[in-house]
Amino acid sequence: MYWKNLTYFGDSMLLLPTALLLAIFLFWKSQRWQTAFGWLLSFGIAGGLVSISKVMFLGFFLGSQSLNFTGFSGHTTLSSVLWPVVMWMISAGRQPWLRRTLITFGYLLPLAVGYSRLQLHAHSPSEVISGATLGALLSTGYLLIQRHTRLDKVSLPQLVCFAALPAVIIFTGQPATTQQFLATLSARLAGIEKPYTRAQLLQAGHAN
Repeated sequence: MYWKNLTYFGDSMLLLPTALLLAIFLFWKSQRWQTAFGWLLSFGIAGGLVSISKVMFLGFFLGSQSLNFTGFSGHTTLSSVLWPVVMWMISAGRQPWLRRTLITFGYLLPLAVGYSRLQLHAHSPSEVISGATLGALLSTGYLLIQRHTRLDKVSLPQLVCFAALPAVIIFTGQPATTQQFLATLSARLAGIEKPYTRAQLLQAGHAN
């Protein structure tokens, strides 16, 4: 149960609405549409690359048997993009040591999410490591681009408002059906009856 609770911090059901809410706050606190747009672009690129990698395997059997790779871990990738930027936003205007601590936590939480995916046997190490790398590159790239952007401090009442939506979603604990959607979409795009599975990939490798 612990791993399932931890892995939810990378679930699309939580991350997608939080990413949109973050864009609103970034625009509000920076007064620059570029700051919000850049964030949505970074998050969108991450989601797009994860989806493409999964469709390529599920529909067209493009993966790596030697690496046991069937696509980027979506939980790991998207959480690695989201949480560092969330912590950057909510730590604006606070003491440097606190800001560094919160942003560091923003990078560590996705690693814990990735580890939970391994414990739940949802992904292979290659899928988690590549997802964490991809997500960290995108979030770090965004933060570097925005390093001169001034954000107004998020007050405690504002922070409570920001955290309310994610808290409600976490409380309900309803997981997203993204994987099922991608599996159905992949099969239709490829014109096959059923999407390919990890077991088929590994069996094909043994057969060769």
